[in-house]
Amino acid sequence: MPLAVQPAPLSESSPGKVRLSLAAAMTLGLAEGRFYRGARLGCINLLLTYPGGCKANCAFCGLARESRIAASDPRFEKFIRVTWRAYDLAEVTERCAAAPAHVERVCVSMITHPQAKADVLTVCERARAGSGLPVSLLIAPTLLGREDLLRMQQAGADRIGVAIDAATPALFERLRGRPAGGPHRWDHYWRTFEQALEVFGPGMVGVHLIHGLGESEEDLVRAMDRARGLGGCTHLFCFFPERFSALKDRPQPPANGYRRVQMARWLIDQGQARAADMAFDGQGRLRDFGVSGQALEAALASGRPFLTSGCPGASGEVACNRPFGNERPGPDLRNYPFPLKPDDLALVRRQMAAY
Repeated sequence: MPLAVQPAPLSESSPGKVRLSLAAAMTLGLAEGRFYRGARLGCINLLLTYPGGCKANCAFCGLARESRIAASDPRFEKFIRVTWRAYDLAEVTERCAAAPAHVERVCVSMITHPQAKADVLTVCERARAGSGLPVSLLIAPTLLGREDLLRMQQAGADRIGVAIDAATPALFERLRGRPAGGPHRWDHYWRTFEQALEVFGPGMVGVHLIHGLGESEEDLVRAMDRARGLGGCTHLFCFFPERFSALKDRPQPPANGYRRVQMARWLIDQGQARAADMAFDGQGRLRDFGVSGQALEAALASGRPFLTSGCPGASGEVACNRPFGNERPGPDLRNYPFPLKPDDLALVRRQMAAY
């Protein structure tokens, strides 16, 4: 089956053009393909795009300014392992309006570019009006102040994501700040997270954190606990090396630590435990989740802590389930985009128990 719409030339930029993840393009009938194990994408992910690319230089990101391939290069279509082609925004929003019922949300991601502050408002307004779906914004805090967050709410956004990513100030500075040649600052990101909560309300703002950048499990747990204590939640990712990033040779961390951090995130965001309730060994690894054995077993048996964490849709379930966004499709998934089957649960139990 041929593509219904040809990708836009890469020289064209937002707000008229946006990039779509391969999963989103497949879901909207713009690309061919099948999802591993019949996964279904619940959120259409849009990325602002400019010939000059992102002005930041995050060490783990394939969009980094000093990446071996610039965003203006045609090969830039590959990002987070898959194709992100540019399409006309009007066509995308029209297709979103006619999307399958399991599509319950649109997410617009900014990049650190001077035009992005204005363009994200335009894309948000058009996506909300054209699709009829709720719209989340993954924002670029370095460009923004509190008044910008108010404008985003007025443009129709109902939820905000703040990608802090690195769990400690030292890691953030080394991977995203001055040593990396980047403009981002830890304190400003957390201040923006707090301001977003003031504007959008408790529970309506998520912080993105990545496991596997050099932090300990305890570091991540304390960052997630901070987000929860401020009134937000955590959207958790497992590091996967970007092909053209400065960390392209860093291996993906073993699953066992990620499973424990996933469980801690679930318990914290569900209000069942806090970091102060948990215990860690001498290497910062979780050894006690701060809940009863019965509560821990109930969480394990449900499989829910190991599902992709993200913004919900109208059903109340996670819509932004990003199938295979931080791992290759296969038996050893890190974020499950569908309910776990018995074999999945057995694997997760083994992984959680392993050091």
